[in-house]
Amino acid sequence: MPLAQNQLVWLKSGLFWRTFVLLAFLIAASMAAWVASFRMVERTPRANQIAAQVISMVTITRSALTHSAPESTRELLFELASNEGIRIYPREDTDIVKPPPDSGLMPVIQSSVRARLGAETEFAVSVNNIAGFWVSFKIEDDQYWLMLERERVERTSGIQWLGWATVTLLLSLVGAVFISRLINQPLARLTAAARAIAKGQHPEPLPEQGPTEIREANRSFNQMAEDLNQVESDRAVILAGISHDLRTPISRMLLEVEMANLPTNAREGMQSDLGQMDAIIGQFLTYAKPTDSTSFTTLDLSRLLNDTAYEATRLPAVQVATDIGANIEIRGNATDLKRVINNLIENARRYGKTPKTAMTNIDIKCFLEAGKAVIEIADHGIGVPEGDIEYLLRPFTRMDIARGQANGAGLGLAIVDRVVLGHGGKLRLFNRSGGGLVVQITLPNAKVHRAAA
Repeated sequence: MPLAQNQLVWLKSGLFWRTFVLLAFLIAASMAAWVASFRMVERTPRANQIAAQVISMVTITRSALTHSAPESTRELLFELASNEGIRIYPREDTDIVKPPPDSGLMPVIQSSVRARLGAETEFAVSVNNIAGFWVSFKIEDDQYWLMLERERVERTSGIQWLGWATVTLLLSLVGAVFISRLINQPLARLTAAARAIAKGQHPEPLPEQGPTEIREANRSFNQMAEDLNQVESDRAVILAGISHDLRTPISRMLLEVEMANLPTNAREGMQSDLGQMDAIIGQFLTYAKPTDSTSFTTLDLSRLLNDTAYEATRLPAVQVATDIGANIEIRGNATDLKRVINNLIENARRYGKTPKTAMTNIDIKCFLEAGKAVIEIADHGIGVPEGDIEYLLRPFTRMDIARGQANGAGLGLAIVDRVVLGHGGKLRLFNRSGGGLVVQITLPNAKVHRAAA
């Protein structure tokens, strides 16, 4: 992706940066418009003020030289140069004169000065390579130059304007950062709370204070979180009732079928149906059970996977190959994670048989990557059509082709996904390049435990 597109996505992705950039642009545009307007409005009065100052200096200097005694002229010139910063030079035809630029305030200054001192008045920014503000004047038939320091005429340079604008802009940007944070902090807090609820956690209630819109949003969110907690509590009570009200009759029916004088085929069929009903109820209970993060402990994931893989080798027509990193630790619920791994192994055993054989080859891998534990369970079957993979994690989805779930309620992978999300992890399904389906689980906050020597 080109750099410009990356920057555009970056700006669109965060509300903080969008707010900051918009505020910064508004401040910069306002400053530029203000500076331009100020300089336009100030231009003529400032030029007239400078022109009046130059006229006054020329008039006073000419009067002083005209009315002073010849023997005191040198002393007068010295006093003007030392005290007033005004230097007087005779004007010669051989002078090397550099005229001022025809831009900025100079045209207005020249026009005003010539209107008072005469149209023959000349201006220069350098005479005989001596820089300054030069104005010509006459005393009878003699021509003179009056030279002022340029700082007395050019009061504010472009560099000074740039410096002031830079300081003002930096202070404004600091203010924009503060305003952006102030605006986005409640939204960031709301986002963090929503993510916590999505992971099955119970965040602290959001503060119901601040602007009306934020206060109403936080109040609504707190009410929603409270309602969700109540729903979870009610569901637990309902599921406990289902477990008691349905499983007890099923167990009684199994006993009655066992004791009844029925043909063998009929007895086995009824036992199979009742066993399937009990398994479906178990799946419903497992899927609806919330993940309790308070039950998490530090567990040895490597040992758990090795033990589960060893148990899988005892299944009929199953071969397991392992590549499990040693001493990988995470925080989680060992019972739930072991149920997840067993569920995936059983899913591969049923629907991932190696083509043209009666065996199921299962590969179990586990390794660390950027502080996360990555578990991969893969079979060597025919895989799943690419367009159908996204549907496998949906509850009650039953594929009826290569990996058709003939038994159960279609909750196997949905239960796995729910448990992984409850552990703050991520579940991903994709086909192997050599055939078969790979189920990849990524769990956070993993590390390698170093055994004490």
